[in-house]
Amino acid sequence: MPFDYDLFVIGGGSGGVRAARLAAAEAGARVGLAEEYRMGGTCVIRGCVPKKLMVFASGYAGAFEDARAYGWQVTAGGFDWPAFRARLEAELSRLENIYRTNLQKAGVEIFDTRATLADAHTVRLADGTEKTARHILIATGGRPFVPAFEGAEHVITSNEVFKLAQLPKRILIVGGGYIACEFACILNGLGVAVTQFYRGAQILRGFDDEARGHVAGAMRDSGIDLRLGTNVQRVDRVEDGLWVKATDGHDAVYDAVMYATGRVPNTEGLGLEAAGVALKSSGAVEVDAYSQTAVPSVYAVGDATDRINLTPVAIREGAAFVETVFKGNPTRPDHDLVAGAVFTQPELGTVGLTEEDARSRGPIEVYATAFRPMQSGFAGREDRVMMKLIVCATTRRVLGCHIVADHAGEMIQLAAVAIKMGATKEDFDRTVAVHPTLAEELVTMKTPVRTG
Repeated sequence: MPFDYDLFVIGGGSGGVRAARLAAAEAGARVGLAEEYRMGGTCVIRGCVPKKLMVFASGYAGAFEDARAYGWQVTAGGFDWPAFRARLEAELSRLENIYRTNLQKAGVEIFDTRATLADAHTVRLADGTEKTARHILIATGGRPFVPAFEGAEHVITSNEVFKLAQLPKRILIVGGGYIACEFACILNGLGVAVTQFYRGAQILRGFDDEARGHVAGAMRDSGIDLRLGTNVQRVDRVEDGLWVKATDGHDAVYDAVMYATGRVPNTEGLGLEAAGVALKSSGAVEVDAYSQTAVPSVYAVGDATDRINLTPVAIREGAAFVETVFKGNPTRPDHDLVAGAVFTQPELGTVGLTEEDARSRGPIEVYATAFRPMQSGFAGREDRVMMKLIVCATTRRVLGCHIVADHAGEMIQLAAVAIKMGATKEDFDRTVAVHPTLAEELVTMKTPVRTG
């Protein structure tokens, strides 16, 4: 009995869409794709794209202040959240339509409904219709995690923040990861009084310790009330907002409480385990180096596998899946030396090993500098940027690069190319600086500040 499709993709996010489009357009496969919400997934609809646009919006208050220092007669009015939100929604709809159009042009059949796995070769749609496929790809992404506590029903997550009818005057953000820190900076820049709780000793766990401290200091200097070693005990709705009792004895009333305490794979209720697909304790789909599950006909990519939860990684995994399954070219997605950026203010760009990880692997040299940047220094601001290179003392290869500065995300992308190619410290040293720029510091640091 022939299959209805060569490939059926469950999930219309970045990884699933890329796999579906390439399989159809480049390999001539018959492809179906089901998405239960909006095409584009977390990144386009409720993540990277709207968040970055909010980052841009939140930076203008400071830009107006700087403009006056540079001689411009500028008067800033209040921020119009409803107008911005309407423009934002229009942009997301435009991008969603591009995703949908590109799939249709490639010949992918789209089902705007939930789909689950019925067996190794069968997908069941929400109306009970079943579709068969030679291969099935799970690309359902992840979702925000909110722990159980008294009053949890009153909080919002990053999913809801983009759709707020109005900006709160006071918000509590709970969490210390990149999402929590980014939204703390965004909302602070938009004029919201921001308090942030994190139960750990320092925000941005897993990033370079020196960089983490630099970002935390900058956040506090900008007016964010960052409270470490603190968690929520309970939340109650009261007449003028949400009353929060903290574990450190602190209590206050906020207009909104946002939880950004991590994300979990969006695999619940998909029928995976019943079909023989193995899941980790976190709910992540277990896959091999080629994204294949325990069921040979079923693959998974993106945040559902909880490997490196970044949009470009999901896209690479989707492309590698097509190379492997439909083009006869077994391809492992490359998860080594993946650069990333945290869009706080200032940004944190990072690639490779942290100082702590590198030190545990062998002798290293650390080159680092912190200084006031020219642009903001002229405007009278006291903020400082940080540049840091981690170098293997024996091979001289640059093992890691960490930048805390405006536009660090742009800089780290280019540094990542050199580091991915195996550049040594001497390669950096031989490169002539571009002056005057922030990035020139990466090639002018001559003496290590620490060894070990």
